[in-house]
Amino acid sequence: MPGLFIALEGGDGAGKSTQVSLLCRALEEDGRNVVRTREPGGTPIGETLRSLVLEHGHGEIDARTEALLFAASRAAHVHQVIVPALTRGDVVVCDRYIDSSVAYQGVGRDLGARAVLDVNLWATDGLRPDLTVLLDVDPAEGRSRRTAGRPGEDRMESEPDGFHARIRAAFLELAQADPDRYLVLSAAASTEEIHAAVLEQLTRIPA
Repeated sequence: MPGLFIALEGGDGAGKSTQVSLLCRALEEDGRNVVRTREPGGTPIGETLRSLVLEHGHGEIDARTEALLFAASRAAHVHQVIVPALTRGDVVVCDRYIDSSVAYQGVGRDLGARAVLDVNLWATDGLRPDLTVLLDVDPAEGRSRRTAGRPGEDRMESEPDGFHARIRAAFLELAQADPDRYLVLSAAASTEEIHAAVLEQLTRIPA
C-alpha cells in the first residue's frame, strides 16, 4: 500500500496524545493527507467497545473477554479505516495499536504475549506499522500526569503501579526485539525534543 502507517505506543500518561497532535499538524503542513485515529476506537463499533472496556460500571470483564474486545475493535478499525487510508496513499497516525494489546493483555493480564499477538495478527490480516514510536514513561510519573487536574482514571489507568511496571517492561522488550520498526524515546524529555526526534526519524523511512 502506498500510504504510511505510524503508531504511538507507551504507558498511560506518556504523552502520546500530545505527540499525535503535533505530528499530524506537521505532516499536514508538509502537504500530506493525514488520518488521525486511536485505539480502541476509530469506528462507531470501536468507540462503543472502547466504552465497554475502559469505563467503569460495566461489571466484571475477565482478561480473555477484554483481550477479544480489543481485538474486535481493532479488526473493524483496520478494515474500515486504516487499510482504505493507506490504499489512498494517506498517512495514518494511530494512538495505540497491536503492541498495546500484547503489553496490557498478553503481559499485564498474563494471557501470554504470543497468544495475544496471534489473535491480533489474525484480526488485522497481519498489518503492522511502518514506524512505532514508544514513549517510555516511569509508572509513578505516568500516574502523576494522569491524575493531575482530572477526577478519575479509567479501568486500565486505575490498575496498581506493579501492573504498569509490567506494561513498561513489555513495551521495551517488544522494541528491543524489533529495533528497525521502533523509535524509543524517554517521555521525560520535553515535548519539543520528542516531536523533533519523531520528525527526524520519519526522514529515514524510504518514500
